[in-house]
Amino acid sequence: MKKIILVCGARPNFMKIAPLMHELKNHPQLEAVLVHTGQHYDTQMSGRFFEELGIPAPNINLEVGSASHAQQTARIMTGFEKVCLDEIPDFVLVVGDVNSTAACVLVAAKLNIKTIHYEAGLRSNDRTMPEEINRLVTDSISDYFFTTSADADENLLKENVAQEKIFMVGNLMIDTLEANLAKAAGAPQVFGLLNKPGKIDINDLSASGYGVMTFHRPSNVDEKASLERLVNIWGAVSQQIPLVFPIHPRTYKNIQQFGLLETISSFPNLYLIEPLGYLEFIHLVSRAKFALTDSGGIQEETTHLNIPCLTVRPNTERPVTVWEGSNKLIKIDDIEAEAAAIVRGEGKTGNNPKYWDGKTAQRIVAILETL
Repeated sequence: MKKIILVCGARPNFMKIAPLMHELKNHPQLEAVLVHTGQHYDTQMSGRFFEELGIPAPNINLEVGSASHAQQTARIMTGFEKVCLDEIPDFVLVVGDVNSTAACVLVAAKLNIKTIHYEAGLRSNDRTMPEEINRLVTDSISDYFFTTSADADENLLKENVAQEKIFMVGNLMIDTLEANLAKAAGAPQVFGLLNKPGKIDINDLSASGYGVMTFHRPSNVDEKASLERLVNIWGAVSQQIPLVFPIHPRTYKNIQQFGLLETISSFPNLYLIEPLGYLEFIHLVSRAKFALTDSGGIQEETTHLNIPCLTVRPNTERPVTVWEGSNKLIKIDDIEAEAAAIVRGEGKTGNNPKYWDGKTAQRIVAILETL
């Protein structure tokens, strides 16, 4: 029997871990130990996702909580070292590009435990992004590399990773999406508003169409000038088509701190709501005319659903969603014009990348049995 520690720490990780945990139940020769670092720790950002996705309670929760990048990484490393020494695993499998990913790989590598990185090889080539640093650190010391697309394989080969250590397996996010779309259709569709009295009903908005937003990048929301500019652009777009914004706690805090809530409230069709659970969010996205975002995962989900996605970033670590999918990288100045094109029915469409078929967990576990 092989013992594998699976690490998750933040919301994007949960959707990737869920199909793996479900598939591993069918393989008793692989013992899975689920470690939650507690990087995302509140109910909306963590616990609710475990419930909705049917992920078993973590075997171990490090409960590191929120802190600076350095403090959080150090706390994870200290806690995870003890876990590794107690469990003595054959492998440590990490996913994505959050602080937990880099911290746990570094600990395992120093203890001579074989490491596996799922979602390896993604590159934005922008080292101002903390996630890019995590990706580079993780891939520089991992032993095996599970990738989501051909460009990730190419990036690893350029970085002198041996071909036999790279496995293109597909996208676990799509496994989770496919497994939950029907279930998501029954999720709540009426939400209370944060920026004005009352509620919105997605059924009512769907009749004429709406856009869904996610924004949380520090470069966009942590400075008053840039956030104020975005708020006014969101307002202008909402005059063309209603916008629903399940707002990240940090973004909402900054909007309040910078005195921008009154401005947002002046736009009648700009709706701020609480962060959503996975099922509610997927249902919201699946019925939207488009997504407007600076995030990562939603680029993949909209590509699979073939819904136009406007990503307000100069680069993406998921270029396959641009080359093959419905994603488009745009500048802030382009938001209004691009949204208008979508309203006219001219939004970008695309194709599903190879192996984004809902069977990635099966491929991964089959490989794990051979390592």
